[in-house]
This record gives sequence, structure tokens and C-alpha cells, in this order.
Amino acid sequence: MTDLASDRPGPAKTALFGTLTFVATIALCLLMAEVVLRFLPVATGLWTLPVNAAHPVLRFTPNRDFLFSRDWNFSVVNRGRINNDGFVNNQDYTANDSRPLLAVIGDSYVEAAMVPNDKTFYGRLADRLKANGRVYSFGGSGAPLSQYLVWAQYAAQKYRPSGMAIVVVGNDFDESLWSYNSRPGLHVYARGPDGALHLHRLDFRPSPFRFLVRHSALGRYLVFNLQALDTIRALTARWGFTSTAQAQTPEYAGNTAADASPERLRDSDEAISAFFDDLAKMVPLAPDRIVFLVDGARYEGDVAATGTSYFGLMRRHFMSEASRRGHEVVDLQPRFLQRSSDHRTRFDFPTDGHWNPIGHEVVAEALAASNLYRMLFPDH
Repeated sequence: MTDLASDRPGPAKTALFGTLTFVATIALCLLMAEVVLRFLPVATGLWTLPVNAAHPVLRFTPNRDFLFSRDWNFSVVNRGRINNDGFVNNQDYTANDSRPLLAVIGDSYVEAAMVPNDKTFYGRLADRLKANGRVYSFGGSGAPLSQYLVWAQYAAQKYRPSGMAIVVVGNDFDESLWSYNSRPGLHVYARGPDGALHLHRLDFRPSPFRFLVRHSALGRYLVFNLQALDTIRALTARWGFTSTAQAQTPEYAGNTAADASPERLRDSDEAISAFFDDLAKMVPLAPDRIVFLVDGARYEGDVAATGTSYFGLMRRHFMSEASRRGHEVVDLQPRFLQRSSDHRTRFDFPTDGHWNPIGHEVVAEALAASNLYRMLFPDH
């Protein structure tokens, strides 16, 4: 008689079979997710180029289309183009064009990957000018004042603009300092042996992980749409890998933490002074040829909180210093408040604090009314 028990697989084989089945199931699920997500508007990213001594200016991989989307349900979707010079803009840039040029500098508000390019404030003005002038944009997400200097110098040397418009938002001040911002690819201020602030380049080299994410719809969905890396950082803070104070969620005003500690204010004031000093050295334009567009509260209900916040204090100081140094300042806050007095108009997205097309329209009107714009393009 055959012993049936001897035909049964042993514990080791059972465990191995269970493990292989589990791994195969997970792999199949991941493969299915990859296939499905390739048919959905998953963000592609902008593909930042390496930043180093040979290529010190942060730009994106040129001559390619991109897709911007955010959140698990693709609450904001936009398709755009990176031009021949590596910036988000539908127009290619030329250095030998005789038409007057206005160079626009800024962070994600100028990159504006979430807005159709012809609906951005600079896209609207470029379309208005057509053959009578040019408006080129130089911007990237997360850039502070210190990085604006590098793009401004790059634009001045390569394209010789007749004027510049620089957008200033809430996180531009303290994040100009290495002690607050060490994001690779940017230029930030670091204190030198002489005790003064000097621009310091933070080199960037795409990692193999970044390469894999670029070519996987599932990887891009996790990193860009679900912000998985930020979630991991938040969880490590909550689980005690950082102090309790760091783990607490701060209040925000102007898309930056509202806390106005004396140390943060002092550091930011110093960064502003260094920025204006270096701007005069790095960009060969008279002060009245550089206008600053300063963001602010966009709705009446935000005015009080913004005014007493870090951003409220810094924007007033920045505008005062810019005016003192001979620059034109366009305060966007009154224009937003006037337009939003109907209590229906919104200048940002429900799930994204950046300017939406209506917000860009307000900024375009403000810039077109500036002294600099009227000087460069008197008939437009």
C-alpha cells in the first residue's frame, strides 16, 4: 500500500511555492498597473539637465513635450513644451533677433507647467506683441532669489534683453540661503571665509533611480502624482526620526511657512541685500530696466493673516529695498483684491496654489501697465 503522506510536499517546498506565488502575484499587479497608467495622464517630469562647472545654469532637456498632472485623480492636467534652450515655453529663443526683448525670471510661477503656455502672463504678452517684440521666460520650480541671479545673468549675456521682469513669491527669501535650501541644481548663498554671503552652486547629476522613474508610468505616478517621497519624509518625521517641533505641520501664508522668527527674518534680510548687490554686478541693465512683480494676498479674507506672516513682512521689506535701489515694483496684491471683490473669481487651482489662467491674466495686465513695458513697447 502507498503511503499518501510521503507524496505531500514538505514544509520547505510549501514555503517556497507560497513565496513564488506571492512574488508572481505582486509582479503581475505591478505590470498591470504599469500598463493601465500608460493610458492615463501621468506626469512626465521636465527632465532636469546636469548642473556642474561645465554646465552651471539649471535648465531642462530641450526640444521635448511634457505632461503635467497632479494628485491621484489627475485634478490638474496640462501639456506643454520645453523649447530649444531648455525652458518651458512654446517659442524657440534666438540670440540674433533685432526685436526688443523682455526677459521674465522666476520660479514655478514662471515655469507655469500647470498652465497652457499661451495662457501664461508672458505668453499672453508675447502673443500681443507678435512681430513688435519678444518675451522670453527663464524659470524653474523651487528656485529662489539667488537662482534668479544666475538666470538673469544667463539671459543678459546670451540674449541681451532690453529689460527684465522678475517674479517674487513667498519662499524666495530664506530659501536663497544654503542653511534653508540645499536642493541640487540651484545656486544658493553660503557664508564665505570673509563672513559675507557668496553664491554657491549645488551640482546635480541625475541618478539611476531618476532614470528608472522617467521611463516607468508607475514610477512617475508614485513620485509626481502621489508625491511618495514627500510622504515617506513626513512619515519618518511622525515616527520620531526628527524632533517633535519639526514634525508639526506649520501654518502657511504665501505658499511658505507663516512663522516669522527673528532668526529667519534676519537671515532673509541679509539674503535680500546680497541679492540686490549681486544683481547690480551680474546684470548690465540700469535699475529702471528691471521691474519686480511681487505676489501677495489674493482674497480679502487672506489679507490680515498674510500681512502679519513671514511673507507679509518680507514682501514689504523687499519692495521697499527694491524701490530704494531704483527698481520699479508692481505689487500684485491690490490687483488681485480688486478683481476678486466679486467673491467668485479664483486666481489659483482648487488643488494647487499656483496662478491659474485668470491669475496669469491679472499679472499680464499688471506688467503691461508698468513703466518698463510701456517704455520697451510704447505702442502695445
